[in-house]
Amino acid sequence: MIDEVTQVLVRAAKEAISPRFRRLAVGDVAEKGPGDLVTVADREAEQLISQGLREILDVPVVGEEAVTDDPFLLTALESPACWLVDPIDGTSNFVAGRSEYAVMAALLRSGEPVAGWIVLPETGQRYVAERGSGSFRDELRIHRPPPPVEVEQLRGAAPTKRLGKKEKARLSEVGKKFAGLGPGFLSAGVNYARLIDGDLDFVLYQRSLPWDHAAGTLILSEAGGNSLRPDGTPYRLAENPANQLLNAANPASWFAARDVLWEN
Repeated sequence: MIDEVTQVLVRAAKEAISPRFRRLAVGDVAEKGPGDLVTVADREAEQLISQGLREILDVPVVGEEAVTDDPFLLTALESPACWLVDPIDGTSNFVAGRSEYAVMAALLRSGEPVAGWIVLPETGQRYVAERGSGSFRDELRIHRPPPPVEVEQLRGAAPTKRLGKKEKARLSEVGKKFAGLGPGFLSAGVNYARLIDGDLDFVLYQRSLPWDHAAGTLILSEAGGNSLRPDGTPYRLAENPANQLLNAANPASWFAARDVLWEN
């Protein structure tokens, strides 16, 4: 199944996404909400992926764009099994002609991811994981490289798109205690790939939509990292997406980053 799903995502990217990269026409881009873009590539890719996944395993498909049209689809997250799809993660990058975007999918059983896929069309990299079987990048098993021990050597990202001026200022001040703390790549899939590869040691999210994090949290976990709420509780896909999520290279770096990010 792992390879079959990978091919579904790669094929959708080749047919619906890549031909439109830096070639979007007038009318190909719309706004679902303030600053929340969708393109014809998102919708077409989601249709192709959904069809391909159902042919592999005929269970409900919860796609980001489909949920925009019918929020009731989210109830399927708690079903015995369902697919979760983000056809273009980082649509704003895609629209702007930046290569940092991803195609993602996950298989959920009773609300928990048991398999996950991240495909980066512009680099050709493919990250996959099956619960209990490890993480793989381009068919080679991967383990997250050990992060630095000292807090001041940790490199992190914290998207600030949805923060106010006061919150941004506080984060900027706290960031001085790390080796670096930037906004990340405006794509959860790309951020997870960078975290798994060792380019980042932690990533803080202000919200945690299921299609943004189901695949990445599983792949990170299977590579040795962890994803928890700020209070140390596990991340659950069906929880309030407004809750923050902190991902890190390992438990030690998670606690080190948490203690600085939320110090009194």
